[in-house]
Amino acid sequence: MLIHTRIEQKLLDAFDPVVLEVTNESHMHNVPPGSESHFKVVIVTPQFDGMRLLQRHRSVNAIVAEELAQDIHALALHTYTPGEWYEYYAEKPPASPKCMGGEKKVPV
Repeated sequence: MLIHTRIEQKLLDAFDPVVLEVTNESHMHNVPPGSESHFKVVIVTPQFDGMRLLQRHRSVNAIVAEELAQDIHALALHTYTPGEWYEYYAEKPPASPKCMGGEKKVPV
């Protein structure tokens, strides 16, 4: 099973989200074609009500812990309650930052 599919299914089962977008962003990074190493997750669930951002991220990370340990190099998390989502982001979810590349160095 694809890593993308495993992540998606685990999050659907655990959170019953109102919105779930799992995006493979590996093509935006310095990895071989077809890689599944960099993902962005946008998840909206009432389960996040009353949780701080760190708690939300920890809860998602716990669900995909196996994938994080074995397969995923980077996981960008955008975690919202339904109220936050519909007030701020429903029309345009946040974009991921541009990659500097694994081998590219920033001049000092």
